Amino acid sequence: MAVTPDVTDPAARLEDLVDTAHRIRNAIESVIEGKGDVVRLTLTVLLAEGHLLIEDVPGVGKTMLAKALARSIDCPVKRVQFTPDLLPSDITGVSAYNQQTREFEFKPGPVFANIVVGDEINRASPKTQSALLECMEEHQVTVDGVTYELESPFMVIATQNPIEMEGTYPLPEAQRDRFTAKVAMGYPEPAAELEMLDVHGASQPLDKMEPVATTAEVAALIQAVRAVYVSPPVKRYAVDIVAATRTSPDLRLGASPRATLHLVRSARAHAALSGRDYVIPDDLQDLAVPVLAHRLLPSLEAQGQRRHPEQIVGELVRRVPVPDAA
Repeated sequence: MAVTPDVTDPAARLEDLVDTAHRIRNAIESVIEGKGDVVRLTLTVLLAEGHLLIEDVPGVGKTMLAKALARSIDCPVKRVQFTPDLLPSDITGVSAYNQQTREFEFKPGPVFANIVVGDEINRASPKTQSALLECMEEHQVTVDGVTYELESPFMVIATQNPIEMEGTYPLPEAQRDRFTAKVAMGYPEPAAELEMLDVHGASQPLDKMEPVATTAEVAALIQAVRAVYVSPPVKRYAVDIVAATRTSPDLRLGASPRATLHLVRSARAHAALSGRDYVIPDDLQDLAVPVLAHRLLPSLEAQGQRRHPEQIVGELVRRVPVPDAA
């Protein structure tokens, strides 16, 4: 049975965090084979109070990963299938007139849940995509001048197909900037794909999944992550990495101050999942590409040379001096 972590003892909180994260990770990996790094990043974003964007071609398990995380936690989960005719009110909710009471009543949309799975988010118009802006940043929804608070913890896991595919729209810059990290599933290794044939061929593993953590546990673990120590030199290192994207000639749009916050929050979660109560430069280096690359726009020259933001960020990280002391 799940036990709520002891919030009074930092060492106990860290031990409980690692234990609970291990349970969640094992549950997800029972469905998603051979993607340990992707699963770890997903947990990192969850504990950093962030949102995850999963981009890849159809059929590689994007929606499966999102559903597996949602089912591993005993909390309200809602799924939205984004389509070209989807309206903003279909996501946030709408005020409907009640003829009996002769008053307008608010009908909550699917964002009123702890985990919201947005499937193929870039198949909806930018207007509909923007309905998530307030939700993701401020954890609230405003409809007809009335503001409604969302559940806590709150996480959006969105999947999207590459924008070159037919019937997709590119996410607006403001929308991409609200996603803490972006990850690509990639094709499975042959051994993992063979195992998938055995596991998924006869039944649906998602149907057998049971929650291994509670909402209260996850909320307590998020509090524990907030207490992970980040030294001044490491904070400065994070600022230097982000600042390098703003001056790079290979980029016409650098990372925002929000990206710096997301990078440090994610580094705290990354350190905690490694059993440490302090952040080291390696944490920032490991997360720089998934946290920063999707927010950047390459220059025309970089595009002509087929240099992607992920590659540019990796080069910038190697150039930024690493602090001597953490």
